[in-house]
Amino acid sequence: MTLNKTVIITGASSGIGEAAARKLTQEGANVVLAARSINKLKQLQSELINNKGEVIVRQTDVTSLDEMKQLAAFAIESFGKIDVMFNNAGLMPLSYMKNTKVDEWNRMIDVNIKGVLNGFAAVCNHMLARNQGHIITTSSDAAHKVFVGSAVYSATKHAVSAIMKGLKLEMARTDLRFTAISPGAVATDLTNTITDENILKNMNEEGMPFEPLKSEDVAEVVYYAVTQPANVDVNEIVVRPVHQDG
Repeated sequence: MTLNKTVIITGASSGIGEAAARKLTQEGANVVLAARSINKLKQLQSELINNKGEVIVRQTDVTSLDEMKQLAAFAIESFGKIDVMFNNAGLMPLSYMKNTKVDEWNRMIDVNIKGVLNGFAAVCNHMLARNQGHIITTSSDAAHKVFVGSAVYSATKHAVSAIMKGLKLEMARTDLRFTAISPGAVATDLTNTITDENILKNMNEEGMPFEPLKSEDVAEVVYYAVTQPANVDVNEIVVRPVHQDG
């Protein structure tokens, strides 16, 4: 069965966003790929050209409400509708609070929280007018716990969890759906944003004691959420490697 949906994916140039784009276009969805790196988006677009669904790209900074609104307008102009907004863009520059990496804190707040708010704001009126739509957000198992070095990152993901729960409550009398996906350890380039030498030293010394999830594993979770019957709203999914101990 062809997935007859139009999906916007932010943070689509790598990792979970890229994997979701591959999966959803294979199943027939039309996707709008958004990220800051237009060259990576165009490369991915060329790789997906033979899939069932169509692929278009737009360079977008999720911290800019204007750019997110332009992204939504671009999707509607191209495909006539937006069925799913996948707020996937995120940063994880873990650090010790004592090292006061304030610029990194602010950047996380801008991307991880404001980016999600901007994503909803950009499609809200369109989805409410149709009384149809699905907001999916990549959260983290860090939304459910705090570990050494994750204080600010976990705070942003706790905020995402609160936003998604609040949206579900407010929109309970509509047909809109809301899903927060909270992955555990995933083998992506997200850790490349870590600049704290103490964190990096500990990570190198301790290594990964278990096999992490692949981006494709999380993409399957996205596909599961969007293919549920219209009367089913999967609000939150926590997905971890089988050997990750919480």
